Amino acid sequence: MAKGRFTGDEPHMVPELSDCLIEPDEIVTVPDDRFDAYLLNPDLWEPVEEPKTPPPAEEPPATPAVKKAAAKTPKGSDD
Repeated sequence: MAKGRFTGDEPHMVPELSDCLIEPDEIVTVPDDRFDAYLLNPDLWEPVEEPKTPPPAEEPPATPAVKKAAAKTPKGSDD
């Protein structure tokens, strides 16, 4: 689990953390896979302890296999 410090001026309710009321300058534990979401709010959060394991890399979307169908007409065919 990662840790972040709440840097806001007033207490803040965080639904993701069981609706806890987070006080200014309080350090809280956040799920590793959500750590980046907290960092997207630099006015409210600063990192204290990075996740121990990096979040899993996103898999690229699967591209459908395209078959190259070479339509060959057999010799001697009237088609």
